[in-house]
Amino acid sequence: MNWSSPAEFFAMGGYAFYVWGSFLVFALAIAAETIFVIHRRTRLLRQLQHDHEQEKTTNP
Repeated sequence: MNWSSPAEFFAMGGYAFYVWGSFLVFALAIAAETIFVIHRRTRLLRQLQHDHEQEKTTNP
């Protein structure tokens, strides 16, 4: 497609709602996945540290 103005580009030939809505959903999904991965990693590291400390106190 050839757009002659920024307004035509953002209108996407009448499909702007679908195109930009899809982009927004994709961006939100990627952001949410990143946040969940960071949270899971932090939780796992805390659990491993806790288990390691418990093991040190049980087996001196």
